[in-house]
Amino acid sequence: MKWVKQAVGYWCGDIISNRCMGQGVCIAVLDTGITLHPDFDRRIIGFRDFVNYKESVYDDGRHGTHVAGILAGSGKLSDGVYAGMAPKAEILMGKVLDNKGNGSVNTVVEGIDWLLNVHKKLGVRIVNISVGTQPGVEKAQEKRLTDAVEKLWDAGLVVVVSAGNYGPGVGTVAVPGTSRKVITVGALAERETAVGSINAGREWNYSGNGPTEECVVKPDVLVPGTNILSCNGDYTNRWQKPYIMKSGTSMATPVVSGAIACLLSKYPDMDNVEVKLKLRSSCVRTSYARQGWGLLNVGSLLSP
Repeated sequence: MKWVKQAVGYWCGDIISNRCMGQGVCIAVLDTGITLHPDFDRRIIGFRDFVNYKESVYDDGRHGTHVAGILAGSGKLSDGVYAGMAPKAEILMGKVLDNKGNGSVNTVVEGIDWLLNVHKKLGVRIVNISVGTQPGVEKAQEKRLTDAVEKLWDAGLVVVVSAGNYGPGVGTVAVPGTSRKVITVGALAERETAVGSINAGREWNYSGNGPTEECVVKPDVLVPGTNILSCNGDYTNRWQKPYIMKSGTSMATPVVSGAIACLLSKYPDMDNVEVKLKLRSSCVRTSYARQGWGLLNVGSLLSP
């Protein structure tokens, strides 16, 4: 996470002083579940399984644990080196994807309906959805999913979703990232430069790209998403590595969600529209971040 944080201007005064680390903010995550990794401390405030309907907290797909670590892991096992963006935020996990990371629109909508019912009681401010439909899904199902995430937005929640990994061609943003209301996150195109790597010279350029069918420019914001180290969902004993590397817009999305949690730590009275406008005005357009508003910059985001 260190190089990710450097890329997005994370180390500003509010972060260095530990004033704005996600404290007082609850983030809901819809994913494959979550493992009771030490880096989450006691900050998992709830879990609901819409796939296997189990009572215990688990993550058989390991994807959700990795996402949650980027979002709010404390880096406890690495002296903070792999800490997430908002290491003091609380996490509410809804398991809507199976052990292979697949899910149905029905299951995701069921998870969204649950959040609509409990978000006020549990104090949820942000919803991270590193989930997107595959190409070829029926239009009626795409609309159903889009309508569902927009209900979350209309309920006052900051909804952050992934652009999908079917890019970089035109019109390749995955639903529900096509919604004009929610904040859609893409991954920066990057080139493998590691000396001696078998992938040296390979370009990673997979992020979904707009415009949408309604001519909406997407994604809204870009951050790194390739080769991100975060919590290992298999870390249930000391025989496993505590951190592993994954890539995708799924990994980029919690970078933005975590940054927004830091923002809401500083300005808890901001509503979701104000958050979106502040995010838009603080992004930086560069030669390698030309989509949407540009590259996330946490220092600018947290500035008055």
